[in-house]
Amino acid sequence: MPKIHIPGMKRGQILGILALLLICAIAVIPAMGANVTTSYPQAPDAATNYYNSAVQLTTSGDNAAASGDNATASKSYLEAIALYDMALNSNTTEIQESDGLLYTYQGKSYAQIQLGNYTGAIDTLNAGLALYPTDEHLWNNKGYAQFKTGDYKDAVTSYNNALANDSNNTLTLVNKGDALVKLGNYQDAVTSYKAALANNPDSNETATKLAAAEKFTSAELPVSLIALVIVVIIAGAGVAYYILKKRPVQQKANEVPVKKAGSKKNKK
Repeated sequence: MPKIHIPGMKRGQILGILALLLICAIAVIPAMGANVTTSYPQAPDAATNYYNSAVQLTTSGDNAAASGDNATASKSYLEAIALYDMALNSNTTEIQESDGLLYTYQGKSYAQIQLGNYTGAIDTLNAGLALYPTDEHLWNNKGYAQFKTGDYKDAVTSYNNALANDSNNTLTLVNKGDALVKLGNYQDAVTSYKAALANNPDSNETATKLAAAEKFTSAELPVSLIALVIVVIIAGAGVAYYILKKRPVQQKANEVPVKKAGSKKNKK
């Protein structure tokens, strides 16, 4: 086998150079390999996979509901809720870092609301708010679920918490106005609807709600005046009755009997 010959170099020098090159290769190749392996994207964890599948099913449910296929919509929402639960029951470390955990609570509560499970939605939202107490979407959804159960006062409180973190949330402003109307607080409802229209002036639905609430506020003054007149009349009647009936009887009862002139008592 022919040998490699390098002119001008001795055999010992050649071996030394080869050894040095071998050492460099041993040091460099693992480092290059390490760089290559870490550059590949990591596969999603189980919780992320469950969440992604749940989102797809929720979207399918929305599409089916929009087309009037309520059976398919309900089936999709139920399957989505099951996957959201599987995500929550998995290791949520990775999805929590990317806000996926927050979206899981939002998505699950949304699906529950679509199914009319408002009590279950409130439980889900409370669990989410324990971790994300300033998320306006969780507060809005909670207010909506409370509104649907007839708890209008607490619904307004939830909407206020949502607006404290996003004062220009048009949807929340409209929802708050709806709850205030149910409470008979038409003036504050008008304020809320006007704020919503300022953000979205093209909303005919909000404009209609505003007009209805304004009619009630215009009727509040005459009703209050009539009530005041009635109270005054009743009070006046009571005073007149006291003067005409009660007081003379009381005076008569306090009068000292006067003896008739010339009347004497016989002594025994």
